[in-house]
Amino acid sequence: MLRHAAELRHTVEIFGFDSKRLMAGPIAPADVRISTSSMKRILKYEPRDLTVSVEAGIPYMELSRELARNGQMIPLAGPYSATASIGGIVAANISESRRRGYGTARDLVIGMEFATLEGKLVRSGGMVVKNVAGLDMGKLMIGSFGTLAAIATVNFKLLPIPNVACTLLFEFEDLKAALAALQAILRAGLNPVAADILNPILVARFDAQIDMKGFVLAMQFAGNTAVIERCCREAGALCADAENVRAFSHEEDESFWTAISQITPKHLEKFHEGAVVRISTPLSECGDALSTVETAGHAMAATGIVRAWFSRPDAASRWLNSSIARGWNGVIEFAADAPGARNDRNKHVLWPAPGADFEIMKGVKKMFDPEGLLNRGRLYGLL
Repeated sequence: MLRHAAELRHTVEIFGFDSKRLMAGPIAPADVRISTSSMKRILKYEPRDLTVSVEAGIPYMELSRELARNGQMIPLAGPYSATASIGGIVAANISESRRRGYGTARDLVIGMEFATLEGKLVRSGGMVVKNVAGLDMGKLMIGSFGTLAAIATVNFKLLPIPNVACTLLFEFEDLKAALAALQAILRAGLNPVAADILNPILVARFDAQIDMKGFVLAMQFAGNTAVIERCCREAGALCADAENVRAFSHEEDESFWTAISQITPKHLEKFHEGAVVRISTPLSECGDALSTVETAGHAMAATGIVRAWFSRPDAASRWLNSSIARGWNGVIEFAADAPGARNDRNKHVLWPAPGADFEIMKGVKKMFDPEGLLNRGRLYGLL
């Protein structure tokens, strides 16, 4: 289908379940639409080797349920993952709060097969966890939003679901105290798999669930019972000056982190002209970035990712531009695209400062798609 479209110079839209249509840039109208949603087979699963190969259209939740039967997982449960295909998650480079402990798609994908406009199937990597030889072409597809080729199959290394997981919430009156507590915990070597800070405006959205008011440091520890008990005990001692402390049961733990991943879908459902801005900072400046957020804000404080949720597009653009002026990288990650909306993505610069390496990205795009046929505009309106 891709080769035929290229021969006729037809533009092409590639998608899975279209679950992340509000993410990145809007795709320009295309002559041909290709969905991978019927490609949902598990091709090869080796539980003992901790590897699996699947077609790109398999729903993430369906695959997760199958892996859970053997106590295994692919921890990529970010926004819209509940309704997404695995190929769409990889193409959009979706990650979650536990990326600190488990990594991102680039850490978990060990092989891939993708289809090009030349009508070729290109294989990269394999079914071995440690692939070391050659250029890993599959890494180019992660985060490319279908602008280079169509992901057909993906191979993952799997992680064991921990025997025990425990989430601790510490409430602090100010951000400085929350950051100091996190640094003390990390210096002590307690190694949480997730370490997030929620500002008071975002905390208010969780009021019934966590019953806290200030800045909340949320950490998940995972492992065996003895390790978890030690981590919780020592973390509690290091955060003795917290205003309030909560330890979640297993059910509460799962519910809380699911709610964290669903902040963006719920926000955009409530605010039809809303926007979500994501910036990346050095770890030492993550707190500085969160302190500038005047709306609901959230920091993956141990990985340098800060998000802010806005109900108005002008406020989103102002904060993004001010963040870039301070040397941080950022994009309008999600936004409305309804015709006539003030926050129509066609009217806004979604990626104001892509950086000097963007010329390399354009060169790669020209190699794969010289006519600019695939998912036009999808990469934040720039490719």
